[in-house]
This record gives sequence, structure tokens and C-alpha cells, in this order.
Amino acid sequence: MIYDRFQQEAIDCINQGLSVIVSAPTGAGKTAIAEHVIATSLEMNRGVIYTAPIKALSNQKFRDFQHQFKENIGILTGDVSLNASAPVLIMTTEIFRNKVLDEPDSLKKYSWIIYDEIHYIDNYERGTVWEESLIYLPRHMTHVGLSASIPNIKQLADWIETIPAKPVKVVIEDKRPVPLHFFFQCGNQVVDKIQHLRRSAASKPNRLHTLVDYIRQHEGLPCIYFVFGRKRAEDLACELSSYNFLNKEEQKTIVDKFNELCRKYELTHEKSASLLYPLVQRGIAYHHAGMLPTLKEVIEQLFTSRLIKVIFTTETFALGINMPSRSVIFDDLRKYYGRYIRKLKTRDFYQMAGRAGRRGIDDEGFVYCRVNLMKIRSDEVKEVIYNLPERVNSQFNTSYATVLNLYEKYKEDVTRVYPLTFHYYQTKKKEQEEALRLLNMKLKLLKENDFIEKGALTPKGQFAKAIHGYELVLSELYARNIFEQLDEFGLAVVAAACVFEPRKNQTLLHVSKNTRRIKMLCEEIFEGIKQKEAKVHIYPFSKAPYFHLSLAMEYWLRGTEFSKILVHTDTDEGEVVRYFRMSIQILREIWANPVSSSLLKDRIKEAIRMINRDVVDAEKQLREG
Repeated sequence: MIYDRFQQEAIDCINQGLSVIVSAPTGAGKTAIAEHVIATSLEMNRGVIYTAPIKALSNQKFRDFQHQFKENIGILTGDVSLNASAPVLIMTTEIFRNKVLDEPDSLKKYSWIIYDEIHYIDNYERGTVWEESLIYLPRHMTHVGLSASIPNIKQLADWIETIPAKPVKVVIEDKRPVPLHFFFQCGNQVVDKIQHLRRSAASKPNRLHTLVDYIRQHEGLPCIYFVFGRKRAEDLACELSSYNFLNKEEQKTIVDKFNELCRKYELTHEKSASLLYPLVQRGIAYHHAGMLPTLKEVIEQLFTSRLIKVIFTTETFALGINMPSRSVIFDDLRKYYGRYIRKLKTRDFYQMAGRAGRRGIDDEGFVYCRVNLMKIRSDEVKEVIYNLPERVNSQFNTSYATVLNLYEKYKEDVTRVYPLTFHYYQTKKKEQEEALRLLNMKLKLLKENDFIEKGALTPKGQFAKAIHGYELVLSELYARNIFEQLDEFGLAVVAAACVFEPRKNQTLLHVSKNTRRIKMLCEEIFEGIKQKEAKVHIYPFSKAPYFHLSLAMEYWLRGTEFSKILVHTDTDEGEVVRYFRMSIQILREIWANPVSSSLLKDRIKEAIRMINRDVVDAEKQLREG
């Protein structure tokens, strides 16, 4: 195989047994480097772990690598465990971090770890997971980090070198193999230069049909249209429903394939699949997290078969998932970041724009930005596209479970780990002191609340150290012996409450009489935890339990059809599936906990069996896919 310059440079380093971080634009061909690590490791009878930031990406890599490496590929994501003893194991970074902390001996046969999308260390909610997995990486493992273009990649590599004092090589590629051309729709006109954006024309609204006609005339299909709202994606797809992008032969092919896939995934009688059908037969679709995972799978397969010509989708479609097109459209160059709307980060823009231009198929890719000068200035548009991508910054905030794991290993020297962090490496003294204060306050809170006693973890502490993310509420339920009093329904409802995150202004519809008692108890426990955290200025607070899915969960456990449980929640069906799968993951962590009783383990096993059926069964979806 003939490699590009940057691919060959990375492979030469890997062949010397060196750790490597590769920074290259989306679509440049970073996956070829991962494939080389896997192929050579299998030849040498060495194990490889491949981590990804989201389950959808883990699932896709599992399928892709299975085609190449057959039975040598396994996957472990919390709700899926297939061929878990395989020499090449794909997992989310959270699962890998948990293994590093809780069961490092299980990693002895793996020589390499591949961190896909390593710039995710900058993610506010989950970046700490990446940082911890690098800090506590077993000494016998060598790593490859694959990243989108980031300006401080050398700083990241220099920090990693300080942890185990082993060399890390940096490989940088700035050039895309398929060049991108930028166009702008403003005042319902399509122009190719930012300076042609005229505020005087801004009052004329941008029409979707005008832009799509332009792209069609300039042979820009297939096209991915990125939006920042689920309903917006559906509304725009329906707005385009008067178009037909397929000839008669293509129409017959896509209808046959759609019907076949719906039968395969048991979607034939699903209302959401029926709503998509008239769009699909015209070569149009939408794709977002609120859809059933199996229905998203159908759309993805239709898109990769090149029968979908225009797909309206949210930004997760851009995160490493191999769905390239000839053109990309941005509905807006602004989005919500946390609590406010601001212009797109350059790094996020290119993560999505990088889907334009299919390597080996297209000579060039096209990016269209819909601009409303009443909402965003032309200089801001210029900054989004032409600024350097943002630096990767540490989001380090150690969880209670990690503190407990570290205490078990280092006792009172637990805070000596902090100087190893990327946060310490790249921040100033004031920020370092605050991070250290937070760590000390968490340790103090754990000692004062019976997690640690006389220099050792109590049974409550042992329980909490293996529950990452929801440890304080769940361990209090364990310590009060509440779990032993709950049946399968109660256990499932508590798990769902821990993982659920309501949307802004989402209301709790109703809870059953049995759940009301559990809800009051969990909320009382949480309020106590919150007060203790507030007292010593620990932030962010532990996550509150929310019981919005409790009634839907109860009906699901009784064997009710999925479509019929949705009347008991105002949560999108895809989100319901996701939260049910996350509930299974929490229950599995409690089941695997060494201090859980055999009675509790038996009830949890039954609760998992009752939840993990039909559309919720992620393993079934992967096997069928």
C-alpha cells in the first residue's frame, strides 16, 4: 500500500515501538494508521485496544474492522459486550479508564492503545476521562493518538512524555487530500467570497430551494446538511419533500432496501419509519439522536450506499463516523455552547466541513454556509473559517470514584498525582491551587461521610470506587441497605433516574405510587450531598437524579410494546433507548461490584434481562448490522 507522507511518518515511528500523536484534518486518512497498528500487532500476536469518544463511533469501528480482521475484533461499551476476549478490543474511553483504575491486570495482553479523537480531552463533560486514562496508562502499553488539527499538539505530546518519561513523536499534516471550496448563501444569493456578503441584501431571506438548486446544478450531491436542532432537521427535510433526487431505477432500489432494512430491524410498524418513507423514496433523509438507534442505522446504510442525496443531521454525524459526501451545508454558523449561543468554534466547523470531498471519489469538496448578517457579522464568519483551530485545554475534574481508587493506592499522598495532569502542565499557579483545593475537599468529604476510615476504604467506599459518575447517591443507597429492599422495578427506576438529564423546561409528567417513595428518598439523599458540596465549595455539584422516565421504564419492564410506553414520557424515542441502555450499564457496574450481595446480584441480573430486549438490545443491533 502507498501511504501519504504523514501516514508513512507515523507508521515508521510505530514500527520502532514509539508512541505517536497524529494531527491531521478530518478526512485526511488517519484510520489507515490505526489499521497498520492492528494488522502488525495481530501478526506479532499482540493485543490492541481502540478507544472512541462515543458509542456510535465504537460500533461503526467494530463493523469496519470486522470486515478486515474477522473474529479478531471484539467490542466493550457498557451496554454491549461481544467477543470481549478478542486480541483487538474496541471500547469507549470511559470503559478503558475504568479498566485502568479497577482491573489493570485485565490489560496485560494488550501492547497498544489507539485513542481516536484524542482532542476530546478538551470536552467539558468527559475530557477528564481521557486525561486519567493517559495518566494511569499501564507502563507496558504504547499509544497512538489520532486528532483533528489542533495548534498545541506539541504541548499535548510534551505533557504525555512527562508522565511515563517515554518519547512521544508528533506527526502533523495540515493539507487535506481533497481541497475544500467555500460558498455563502446570503440574501438568497450564493457567492464564493466573504467580502461579497452585503448587509444591504440581508433582509432578503435565504431560501432552501435556491441553495439546493444551485448545488444540484453544480453537481454537488450527495450533500450533508448540518443543523443544530433535531426538530429543525426534520422540518427542513419536509420542506424539501417536493424534490425528487432519484431516477426510477434508484427509487426502486432505495425503496426495496429501505423496506428490507425495516423488516430486518423490526421497524415495519414503527410510526417514525413510516414518516421517513416518503422522504427516503425521493433521496432525502434526516438523522439525529432523538431517533431510534435502529432507524438511524437504516439511514446510515442508505447513505453509504449513495442512495440518499441530501441528509439533514445534527453534528454528532461528523464525529469520526465515516459518512463523507461531496458537499456540506451549514444551516447556521452559531450554536449553543453550554448556556449561550456563540459563533462556531473553528475546530467544530472543520470537524463537520471535513465530511465534504470523498477521498478517492472527489477531486474537491464544497462547503456552503447559510449566513444571516442580522445575526452574525461578516468578520465573525471569516474568523470561523480562517482562524487557527482552538487550542486543546485540560478539563480535569477528578471524580469521587477516581479519588477513592487513588486513595487505595497512595493513601494520604493522593494529591501527589495532580502534578502529573495536563491541567497542572498548562495552567498557572492560581488555577493549580484551585484544582488542588477541589481534590483535597473531595477527599475530606469522602472521609467525613464514611467512605474512608482509619486509612482504608470502608465497604461503602469500595462500592463507590467502582461506580463512576453517580457514586455518591448510589453508594448512600447501598450503605442504607435500600438496594436490598428494591425489586427489579425499583432497581431499574433508580438506574434510569441517575442517568437521565432533562431538557430545558422539560416537566416530570407522573410517577407511580411505588416510585414516589424511592424518588423522595433519592432526592433527600441528593439534597444532603449537595449541601455538603456547597459548604466546601465543590463544583460542579454531583448529578441530581431525575425520575422523568420512571413510568415508561415500569411499563417497559412489564413487557409493553416500545411505541406504547412513549405516551408516558415527553422524551424523544431515541433518547429513551439511549437512557435505557445507560441504565443497563449502571446496573452492570453494581452487579460486578465485589461488595454487592448475591441477592442484589440476582435481582439486578433479572432487571437487566427485562430492560434489555427488542429495540433496547444494543448487541442485537450490532449483530444484525
